[in-house]
Amino acid sequence: MPLQTQLRALDGTIRDAATTAEAVAVPVRSGPEIDPAYADGLAGIFALGAADLLAHEDAKGEPGEIVRAPFRMGDGITELLLFGVGDGSVSALRRAGAAVARQVRGCGKVIVGGPSEAEDDALAAFAEGLLLASYDFRVGGTAKRPGAESISVVTSSSAVLERGAAVARAVALARDLTNTTSLDKCPQWLAERAEELAADGSLTVRVRDEAALAAQGFGGLIAVGAGSARPPRLIELTYEPEGVADARPIVLVGKGITFDSGGLSLKSNAGMKTMKTDMAGGAVVIAVMSALRELGVPVRVTGLVAAAENMPSGSAMRPGDVISHYGGTTSEVLNTDAEGRLVLADALVYADAELAPAAVVDIATLTGAAKVALGLRYAAMYSTDETLAGDLLGASEGSGESLWRMPLVEEYRPAIDSDVADVANIGRGGYGAGSVIAALFLREFAGDRPWAHLDVAGPARATSDDAEITKGATGYGVRLLLRWLGNKEN
Repeated sequence: MPLQTQLRALDGTIRDAATTAEAVAVPVRSGPEIDPAYADGLAGIFALGAADLLAHEDAKGEPGEIVRAPFRMGDGITELLLFGVGDGSVSALRRAGAAVARQVRGCGKVIVGGPSEAEDDALAAFAEGLLLASYDFRVGGTAKRPGAESISVVTSSSAVLERGAAVARAVALARDLTNTTSLDKCPQWLAERAEELAADGSLTVRVRDEAALAAQGFGGLIAVGAGSARPPRLIELTYEPEGVADARPIVLVGKGITFDSGGLSLKSNAGMKTMKTDMAGGAVVIAVMSALRELGVPVRVTGLVAAAENMPSGSAMRPGDVISHYGGTTSEVLNTDAEGRLVLADALVYADAELAPAAVVDIATLTGAAKVALGLRYAAMYSTDETLAGDLLGASEGSGESLWRMPLVEEYRPAIDSDVADVANIGRGGYGAGSVIAALFLREFAGDRPWAHLDVAGPARATSDDAEITKGATGYGVRLLLRWLGNKEN
């Protein structure tokens, strides 16, 4: 479902606009100090002055801090929110926007004063916070406390506000795709959503069905999807801005396991409960591709989503099977619940061999080990290229999506040696480091191009609301990758 809250820029004074609003929000800097652009507009509209109210509440103007007070405006009562913006940085304004959005859930029209001296990136982040904290996903019925119907931001930078809104819409799309129940969601369903997004002409799309995958040697996808009545797909989306037809593309690869039972290496019931979200990486790739033209990203980008459903049945792959991947490399299946790397392997080889990419980045909810190591807010990043790794780390700082670079430990490479195949899909005992081992497996298929692997098993899912993050799928990676791609040049 699209974001329900409408965000728009507003000209004029906040006082004039407030006559028809259910809530009015005004920024407060550290100190605290009412943003000078709105101080005069607040004068005399309620009995206790704004400065006195802040002092009474012992407010400090910190990001996320909210002081509420009712006041009469026209014939009704309007809620005033004085919201802290701290130092006005990107992270502070994203948190401030999220705090406001959570306070005005269930409202109709809301007027928000845009921080008057915010840099462009910070104002865009403020818009992201306002919209992403308003996000809600329901299957049937209505939300108990939906986001505000409309939020109008007083600002002279409407283009910057819209940029932030475009990023938020892409994140919400990734959340929607990921939150959709696996009863409805299967590889073909995911392919159809990609085709719908491409239909406006901003992207081209190619979908390989199970027959094409088998004929062309995508053995990983075929093996993982073999146990399901709903066959696998390889989704390929291409974005080309004007004037770059001869440039080598950036390739994004997403894991699209639409449900992961573990296959014959069956998960527990508790372990399956969140597995509708095991295609979060694929959802991120589709969502990023959907926003490239609107954001004016200047480079060619191809998105690959390796989609399959990992189920147990008489036709499912077995522990001990040997798979021949695209390009001919073989892998021994020692655990059918290590399936994500098998489908990613096909896509990585295809990208290297057929697309001649300038760089490849894959994103996947790949290992519980990454979550153990880094928790629920940091993704693990592995890379073969220093420049690529540095650029992604730089993009993470401004996007609000944190990365931590992890080592590709050469001493652990023997862990994936196989007696009967080129590699094994899990490590031999005695090495540990499950996330590192998985990355080493993927490196076998990535070729010599600059490559990075993002293991997002932790931050792709949230157990509770926090700032712009909402419980369930987070869309982690959309903001990071859009910021990285937007910074690139041909």
